[in-house]
Amino acid sequence: EVGKRYDCGDYFLPQLIAAAQAAQCVCSRVQERISAKGEVLDRGKILLATVEGDLHDLGKNVVGTVLRSHGYSVRDLGKNVPLQRILDAINEERPRIVGLSALMTTTMLEMERVVWSLHDLQPDVKVIVGGASVTSSFAEKIGASGFAPDAVSAVRLVERLLGDAPAVN
Repeated sequence: EVGKRYDCGDYFLPQLIAAAQAAQCVCSRVQERISAKGEVLDRGKILLATVEGDLHDLGKNVVGTVLRSHGYSVRDLGKNVPLQRILDAINEERPRIVGLSALMTTTMLEMERVVWSLHDLQPDVKVIVGGASVTSSFAEKIGASGFAPDAVSAVRLVERLLGDAPAVN
C-alpha cells in the first residue's frame, strides 16, 4: 500500500522510510518466532551491494527488507562496494541472485563493469539492477538479468528469475 501511494505521489520519502523501518521490525520478529519454532523460512540467498563510488543505499535497504519479508536470506554488503568484495561474497555465500544498486549516473559505468565481470567470473549467478538513474533499457544494455524500479518489483523479479511461487499471504 505504501509503495502504491509513493508511486502515485501521495506519500513521500519520509513515509517510505518509516514504513520500511516498521516492516523491518515486523519481519525480524516473525523470523525470530519462526526460528524459535525450528521452522526455516528460506527461499534462497540474495546478495545486495551498492557499487563502488556510490554512497547511497536507502533504496537497496528497502529492497533487502522486502526480500527478507518474502522469505529470502539477504546479505547486504553495504555501499561503495568494490568488485572484489562482491566476488569474495559470492564465493563465500553462493547466492542465487546478486542485486546491484547505483543512484548516481556517474556510478552506472561501475555497475556495467560489475555486471560484465560477474558474467565472466560467475556465469551461473543472476544479476539484477536498480537505482534512481537505472532504467530497464540500461539494464538490458549492460546484460543484467533484470531491472527492478522498486522493492515490490524486485521481489516479483526474483520470483520470476528463480521460478519461485509467490509467498502465501
